[in-house]
Amino acid sequence: MAQTETKVLTAHVPIPLAEKVDQMAARLERSRGWIMKQALSAWIDQEEERSRLTREALADVDAGRVIDHQAVQAWADSLSSDTPLPVPR
Repeated sequence: MAQTETKVLTAHVPIPLAEKVDQMAARLERSRGWIMKQALSAWIDQEEERSRLTREALADVDAGRVIDHQAVQAWADSLSSDTPLPVPR
């Protein structure tokens, strides 16, 4: 198996959070480092997706693809009625 280069990162975390990491590592029979890599990878994936969605939304706004606030509000208000409005487009 090929070795991947690594770099040590250090962070100060609150003791309760560190204890939760240790508990999770024990429960999963994994190392603390493995838990931290999983958590960091998941967070980075989430932030990259958030950034992509934000750029996509801003491109929609720049292109004029927007829905009027009043139309969205009327639709949302109608959801609790007997005759909900169609989703605004």
